[in-house]
Amino acid sequence: REMAIGRTVLVAVATVLALAVVGCHGYNLQANWRGADFFNHFSFFTGNDPTHGYVNYVDKNTAKQKGLINTSGDDKVYIGADHTNVANGRGRDSVRITSNYQWGHGLFILDLAHMPEGCGTWPAFWMVGPDWPNKGEIDIIEGVNNNQVDQTTLHTSQGCDMASESTSEFTGHWASGPSGPSSNCWVNAPGQYANAGCGITGNGNSYGTPFNNINGGVYALEWTGSFIRSFFFPRSRIPKDITDMRPNPNSWGKPYAYFKLGGNCPASHFQQQQIVINLTFCGDWAGGVFAQQCPGKGSCNAYVQNNPRAFADAYWLIHSLAIYQ
Repeated sequence: REMAIGRTVLVAVATVLALAVVGCHGYNLQANWRGADFFNHFSFFTGNDPTHGYVNYVDKNTAKQKGLINTSGDDKVYIGADHTNVANGRGRDSVRITSNYQWGHGLFILDLAHMPEGCGTWPAFWMVGPDWPNKGEIDIIEGVNNNQVDQTTLHTSQGCDMASESTSEFTGHWASGPSGPSSNCWVNAPGQYANAGCGITGNGNSYGTPFNNINGGVYALEWTGSFIRSFFFPRSRIPKDITDMRPNPNSWGKPYAYFKLGGNCPASHFQQQQIVINLTFCGDWAGGVFAQQCPGKGSCNAYVQNNPRAFADAYWLIHSLAIYQ
């Protein structure tokens, strides 16, 4: 999905010492970002949207002044878009943040109360390495418009193909391409949509309005040298070991998404990942299917430009982002 970011980002390699919280699976808590401290761990991207969205990414001060970011007394983190004004220029004001740290392997647990929803929206919670796509991209939460299930996708350089891997390892299913499953992670894979990657769609209530109606839940992505797998737990079914901060992924049952690393996809395809949270509008994906998914609303850009109140629910509300290694 993502094209080269196109500007140099100063990156502090993560050297956070492990805290004295050790999971029964052997994971150490490296970071627990929440509340007022959350944005100190991220940089704000203000360039043109690499996915050609109708969006104006703003800096931290502007986001604060316009109410696009906020941290409340109960530690929740709000990240949204302008839903008051008719948009102009590059597009609707919004936020894209990138972690100041790089990660190699780990368990990434996002406790999320609300995600952006609605026609024209394209939110994502994802990870990406430098020199895209050579060090990989892992899209954990992503969807467009009125989608109701999440899609988790890998994007790589040539040589990462999941077509021969067993589907018995996960409960989701491969996203559809023009001539079959989209299971080749190479961004230029023949027989797939451009930059489709290998995507697995999740299960019910995992995205958009249905997700928000159940007060969200927890996404957990585990990345090792042997696999990448992703779990989703609705608010009412979050495992106790997660809430106790002693996570044991082997006790959680099957993930909805599982990607084996090895012969058909060497682990070297994924390195030095930074975490990204963003909300764009229209662009290559949401704009490309807007007429089909949101009929009768005209063009995507015009709809996003002229209907600010339609984006009152286009926001992230984050309880915490915990990272274990």
